Amino acid sequence: MSRRPFAAVLAANTISIAGSSVTLIGVPWFVLQTTGSAGRAGVVAFCATLPVVIAALVGGPVIDRIGRRRVSAVSDLVCAVSVGSIPLLHYGGVLEFWMLCALMAVGGLVHTPGLTARGVLLPSLAEHAGTPLTRAASLYDAVSRGARMIGAALAGVLIAAFGAESALLLDAATFAVSALLVGAFLRGVPAAEPQPAAGKISFSGYRAELAEGWTFLTRAPLLMGITLMVMMTNGLDQGWSAVLLPVHGREALGGATAVGLLVSVFGGFALLGALLYGVWGERFPRRAVFTAAFLLCGAPRYAAAAFTDTPLPLAVTMALSGLGAGMLNPILTTVVYERIPEELRSRVSGVTTAGCELTMPLGGLTAGLLVDGFGATRALLLFGGTYLLVTLSPLVFPAWRTMERPPRSASAGVSRTEPAPPGSEHAAPAPRPSAN
Repeated sequence: MSRRPFAAVLAANTISIAGSSVTLIGVPWFVLQTTGSAGRAGVVAFCATLPVVIAALVGGPVIDRIGRRRVSAVSDLVCAVSVGSIPLLHYGGVLEFWMLCALMAVGGLVHTPGLTARGVLLPSLAEHAGTPLTRAASLYDAVSRGARMIGAALAGVLIAAFGAESALLLDAATFAVSALLVGAFLRGVPAAEPQPAAGKISFSGYRAELAEGWTFLTRAPLLMGITLMVMMTNGLDQGWSAVLLPVHGREALGGATAVGLLVSVFGGFALLGALLYGVWGERFPRRAVFTAAFLLCGAPRYAAAAFTDTPLPLAVTMALSGLGAGMLNPILTTVVYERIPEELRSRVSGVTTAGCELTMPLGGLTAGLLVDGFGATRALLLFGGTYLLVTLSPLVFPAWRTMERPPRSASAGVSRTEPAPPGSEHAAPAPRPSAN
């Protein structure tokens, strides 16, 4: 029993996600600085997230065949090259808008398989470390939240002091370090290596494996409900982070430093929420906590930004929203891992991740077009109102009531094409809300 592989994955995620948080602010700010167009910022967000859906949709079986360790390391290395090329081309005076879109698309295509590869290892690494899955899931999400907090604050300072280009260079370096950690410390972990195929590798066999993920999801009403809900909120969150918050920061809050601090406040309280849920969360009904947390973390941010032009009210709202957001992923992770047998995790994860990210390309693009056409305030109110309606779904649809039932074993007696009985959570890595 060893905790080193689990610790290495936590460290890799911390470093990589901190860098990605820098880019989350750096790229929209770079586009706004160089073009002055919210619509173009939305186009870049569209190009960055559309390949994510494609990669998530087809990547599950590929991850198992190639090996989770290799996929994670190669994904981070490719992301390092694609992100690092943007400032280097800009410094050379040769960066065109289409090049920026293409480089962001390459990063989006390979980033999700890397995250998925690390996420599906969580149950195995937790068992290897002798850590309960609920606690490991909370810790996994907590370090991710903490990394976002650090990265966002750093982004605001870097952009204000040295420009958005420096933020992108830092992100490239973090991807490289993450690749080294995973490549070095996950060697010899059976779940991280290529998984044996049931038969000869072929397109028809690959298609059958992918279909297993779809079949499992469509026969599990709660998992389908979670996927559809998170699909909608992730699209709205993408519009917030890629367009609405940067535009509001530029027009009303004084610049990138304020935006970085706001995202950092959100991340810090999300970290606190994840830690609190890890300690006390199992004492309370899952559905009640999940619904209250989602209502808190969603619509209030948009309303506060629409009705105030000073940082303090929005900062308080972001703190409360972050507290709610931090409780979501531990709940989802536990529920989905309880329901999905280990041998299906990668392919079911690919399907759920693709579903959850399906609206993200449209979220950023729609936000950019709405801001250019109708102004930031109306765009914020429209997104916030939609968010509120979506997050009421756990109170309306009967499938969500099964979130409370203790599931039967997801690893014993579950066929490869039948979903586990209703009563657990998250897919590998599970439908993760992207609120930030």
